[in-house]
Amino acid sequence: MGNDFVAKTLAETAKAIEYSVFANQYAEKKGFLQRIDPRVKLLTTLALLIVIGLTNRLSVLLALYGGALVLAAFSRVSLGFFIKRVWVFIPLFTGIVALPAVFNIVTPGKPLFTVISFMSPHTFGPFHIPQHITITIQGVSGVSILVMRVAASVSMAVLLVLTTQWIRLLKALYVLKTPEVVIMILAMTYRYIHLFLRTVEGMFLAKKSREISDLKMKEEHGWIASRLGVLVGKSYRLSNEVHLAMTSRGWTGNPTLMDDFTINRIDGLWIVITLAVVILWIVFR
Repeated sequence: MGNDFVAKTLAETAKAIEYSVFANQYAEKKGFLQRIDPRVKLLTTLALLIVIGLTNRLSVLLALYGGALVLAAFSRVSLGFFIKRVWVFIPLFTGIVALPAVFNIVTPGKPLFTVISFMSPHTFGPFHIPQHITITIQGVSGVSILVMRVAASVSMAVLLVLTTQWIRLLKALYVLKTPEVVIMILAMTYRYIHLFLRTVEGMFLAKKSREISDLKMKEEHGWIASRLGVLVGKSYRLSNEVHLAMTSRGWTGNPTLMDDFTINRIDGLWIVITLAVVILWIVFR
């Protein structure tokens, strides 16, 4: 079982590295969003996120999420990859957390259907349990709006990251007057995560190549705990080394590119589309 655990950890680490590299390939494709100036893309994404955050109508959120899927298709992003990346984590987790809100114990309202019925209501201190525990229309509506708001927001943010090279995104943040310390932290974090994953992969490969017999579960846990301590110390040392290496090569928090940003017709088209969405939301909300 110990070897299975180590093998699975090693496989998942390699998968995470491959996943990040594969995702970065989308930024190099010749899709719709890839051709838009990063500054324009950043500001319009922010505008759409504000619209999503202020929307309380499920139909509007569904339309915005559908728009994100259309944008993904026009940007040559695999819909299967995109949907999995959006839904596997945050929206599903949000739905699980918000699930109790569908019951009349949390959200009173018109019953949709009854889940459990008791002989009589019960009261435990400040908590009151009604005779009939039901799923309410208001509760389902509220949870649906919350989940779709998170899904639409995450979709827009994922599209921004997938279709923009990291250095160009940092440059756009710098041009838009983001504090240099924030840009430096983001740049180091992005590079450092990859280095950290490679380090973990190397540690597990070294262990696997030197194993003669299976370790007991207690010994396996002890090895993992010791490696975590090593990683903490190595992370601290590497963070200083990476920072010194970057500054010694002229890094000042100002990302540099071989080409300058330029506004073209497709940027104007995207700005018009975004403004139309915002105006329609203001008129029909």
